[in-house]
Amino acid sequence: MPSAETVVCLYRVRPGCEDQFAGLLARHWPTLRELGLATDARPRHYRGAEHDGRPLFVEIFEWVDGKAADHAHQHPEVAAIWEPMDALTEAREGRPNMEFPHVRPIEIVPAA
Repeated sequence: MPSAETVVCLYRVRPGCEDQFAGLLARHWPTLRELGLATDARPRHYRGAEHDGRPLFVEIFEWVDGKAADHAHQHPEVAAIWEPMDALTEAREGRPNMEFPHVRPIEIVPAA
């Protein structure tokens, strides 16, 4: 059985576009889940600012498996969210407008 993959999505939102972006983000995971691409584990969302004060949004969710992200690119329902997300974000200081590192949980045992 394939195992879920956790992704940490970093979105560098253009100043003044925060509310529009939040509206798209509210549709993102439900759409992925309805298409069988994301697990039922609810996503976690964060809003903050980069060191220069410009808005940064973070979304953490689980793809159903390692191929789900690739499959998402084939769905017009996903493109209808991702394309406007792209337009509402910006590259900054040599970093892309959006980043999607995949991570896995680790256990940290406190030192004795």
